[in-house]
Amino acid sequence: MALQESGEMYVETIYVLSLESSEVRGIDIADHLGYSKPSVSRALGVLKDEGLVKKDNDGFIKLTEAGEILAKRIYERHTVLTKVFMDLGVDEETAAEDACRIEHYISDKTFEAIKAHMKAQEKK
Repeated sequence: MALQESGEMYVETIYVLSLESSEVRGIDIADHLGYSKPSVSRALGVLKDEGLVKKDNDGFIKLTEAGEILAKRIYERHTVLTKVFMDLGVDEETAAEDACRIEHYISDKTFEAIKAHMKAQEKK
């Protein structure tokens, strides 16, 4: 499934918010991303059609199994890349911003190589 960067951002945001609270609402997503509520509603509709999110009986937004798998993949890329950049001497804010941009475009092959390199460096 080829989801656009914005869709990946929403899925990752829902995941991050769900780590903080089991009750994620559209307004929480809008506040976190700085987007309007109507924009979030439209995006959630698309993600629901893609089978990545659902609403529970109380109206809270949940990731489906496929959504959670995707979110964890993106979030791992974000955290690993942020750490790599910080290890290189980049300040945390810049490292996180750059990781956020790159996480959506880096190939699996390159990302796995970065993780392997980091693991090898930790053993030294």
